Amino acid sequence: MKKKFIFAPRFCRGGETCLPAGRLVGAYKNIYTVYAIESVKRNYIYVGLTNNLERRFLEHNLGYNKTTKPYRPFRILYFEEVSGRIEARKREKYLKSGIGKQFLKSVK
Repeated sequence: MKKKFIFAPRFCRGGETCLPAGRLVGAYKNIYTVYAIESVKRNYIYVGLTNNLERRFLEHNLGYNKTTKPYRPFRILYFEEVSGRIEARKREKYLKSGIGKQFLKSVK
């Protein structure tokens, strides 16, 4: 007999349902922030996307992210809000490209 996977939702802020990786189901699901953070001590720029910039920035500075932990502390270099995860991912990929990195360096 095959076992069925049953999704058991977790509840986040104010009773909203959460999906894995902090993705919310509800009012906040369509607004994402594409951001670039810069290491204060070293020459390093990290580009990412999130649905909660304040929480994500704190995670980077506290060392919860394995990729950015050695480069702490950070400052926010650039951010923009985008409607929809697909559009946010496209913008993130652009900022990670060569011309996107040039743009971020000019923002410094």
